[in-house]
Amino acid sequence: MSAATDVTLELDDIQRGVLSPRPTPYAATYLVFRIDDPSQGRELMRRASAAATSAADTSSPLGDTWVSVAVTYWGLQALRVPRCSLESFAWEFRQGMAARARALRDEGASSPQHWEAPLGTRDVHVVITAIAPDPPRLEAAIDRARPAYDHLSGVTAIWRQDCSALPTEKEHFGYLDGISHPAVEGSGIPGSNRLEAPLKGGEFVLGYPDEIGGVQTPQPAALGRNGSYAVFRKLHQNVAAFRRYLRDNSTGAQDEELIAAKIMGRWRSGAPLALAPQHDDPALGTDSRRRNTFLYAQDDPMGFTTPGGCHIRRANPRDSAVAGEVRLHRMIRRGAVYGPPLPEGVLQDDGTDRGLMFAFIGAHLGRQFEFVQSQWMNDGVFFGAGNTKDPVVGVVDGQTGYTIPRRPVRRRLAPLPSFVVSRGGEYCFLPSLSALRWLGDLHD
Repeated sequence: MSAATDVTLELDDIQRGVLSPRPTPYAATYLVFRIDDPSQGRELMRRASAAATSAADTSSPLGDTWVSVAVTYWGLQALRVPRCSLESFAWEFRQGMAARARALRDEGASSPQHWEAPLGTRDVHVVITAIAPDPPRLEAAIDRARPAYDHLSGVTAIWRQDCSALPTEKEHFGYLDGISHPAVEGSGIPGSNRLEAPLKGGEFVLGYPDEIGGVQTPQPAALGRNGSYAVFRKLHQNVAAFRRYLRDNSTGAQDEELIAAKIMGRWRSGAPLALAPQHDDPALGTDSRRRNTFLYAQDDPMGFTTPGGCHIRRANPRDSAVAGEVRLHRMIRRGAVYGPPLPEGVLQDDGTDRGLMFAFIGAHLGRQFEFVQSQWMNDGVFFGAGNTKDPVVGVVDGQTGYTIPRRPVRRRLAPLPSFVVSRGGEYCFLPSLSALRWLGDLHD
C-alpha cells in the first residue's frame, strides 16, 4: 500500500452524492433521461451543474438533501464527447452493465433480456438522483432539479423510480440497512468503523492517488478529475420466499431469528453477530458509534460467530485471512427501498414489485464492483469455501445449502432459492461540477 500523504479533496467540485452517506430516514427518486439532440443535452448539463450539490455543501439550509447527476457512456456519446476522451474511460464503463452480464453473473431471471425497460439499453443517457430525509424535502429537491430538464424538447424522461424508507427504517427482508460506510481521506466524513484506517481518496474520486499509488483520470483532466463511477442496480426482493426459507429451516421463532442473523452476519436490528453473538441487542443495533466497529481475525478467524459465507463478511471481509487485499475492493454502497412492504406474517408472494435501488460508488469498476460481485458474492474460493454463493444476493443453483459453522458439528440448511433478482441497471460516470459545465460547453 502507498505511504500516507496529505491529500486534500476538492470538495467544492465533487458531487455530494459521491461521498456523503444517505440520511436516515430518507426518500429518494431516480430519474432517467434520453438525449435526442446534442445541443439540448449540453444545455441539460449546464443547468444540472447549478442543480447538483457539492460535497462541501453539508451545512446548507437544505440539510441532508441533495441532487446528483450521472451520465452513461451512451450519454457521453450523445453529447458528442470527442472519441479520444471516450476511450480514456474505464473499459467496463464503455461496455455498459448489460454487456458485462456474464462477468456479473446476471443470468437466468436476472439476465438483461428480462430487465425492466429501458434499463441496460443505449437509451439510458442521464440519471438524476434526488435524496432527502422525507418526502416534502424530496419534492423540494426535485423542484430544484426540475429547471435542469424542463422545456428541453431534445431531452426525454424515460424512467422513474421512487424510493423511501419503510416505517421500520429497514429493508424488505427486515434488516436495518445503511450501516457501513468507509472513511475516505480528505473527505472530512468519518467512517462507520473506527478500527478501519481511512482509504485513499483515489479509491473513490478520480484524479487522486489510490491505495497502490495509481491515479485514474479520464481525459481531459477538466472532464475526469473529481468525478467518480457509479453503479446503479434495481434489485427485486422475493420477501415471501425468504420468510418461508427461514420458517422451514428453523425450530421456532427464536431459531428463525438466529438463522436470519447467520445468513446476514447481523441481527435484523442491525446488531452484528461479532458484538452480539448469542442474542440480539437492539440498543447496539441503533448505536451508530458501536454497531460497525469490529474486526474478525483475532476473535473469529474460523467464522464460528460470523460465518465466512454470510452476506456482510463476503461484502467486506475486513481483516479476515482471505485471498487478495481487502482494501483494494472496498466500495461505498447505498441502498434505497422501493415498493410497499409485504404485510407481516404473509408467506405467499402478492405479485407486487418491491426491493432495493442500489448505488455503488468507486473509482475502479473492475477491481471494486465487478470483483466483489463475481468473486466474493458468487464464489467462495477466496475464503476456502469452493463455489458457494452469497446466501442473500448470490446466483444460487437451488441445490446447494447454506452451512453455519458450529461446534462440534456444523449446521447445514436446505438448498437456497434465489431471493434477489436483478431488474437492470447501468454503469455511470458522476462528473465533477466543473465537468458538468465542461460538457455543457462542448461544440460539434
